[in-house]
Amino acid sequence: QVQLVESGGGLVQAGESLRLSCAASGRIIRVNTMGWYRQAPGKQRELVAAVTSGGRMNYADSVKGRFTISRDNAKNTVYLQMNSLKPEDTAVYYCNADALSVPWVVSEYWGQGTQVTVSS
Repeated sequence: QVQLVESGGGLVQAGESLRLSCAASGRIIRVNTMGWYRQAPGKQRELVAAVTSGGRMNYADSVKGRFTISRDNAKNTVYLQMNSLKPEDTAVYYCNADALSVPWVVSEYWGQGTQVTVSS
């Protein structure tokens, strides 16, 4: 079993920045892709950014040039640096990870979510 613990959400004004962190723990053998999704009220959950264990990244078009995803493989931690935040970035942000854990099981895991609110 793997647990994902997120931190770093909050309330900011438009144009400001936030950094989200998500640490994976448990009986981990290897963490593959890690990423961030978000869900705004009344909308479907959508991919924000993801990064593979090899460092390949992809971003939603709406955040390209403003958000940066990174990871520390030694700590099984993924980060999302969010700059130039806009009110439309307001959502609950969820960490997601694809991990291989004891006893040699590959599964997808989700964090509990962290609220990001951007005021205009």
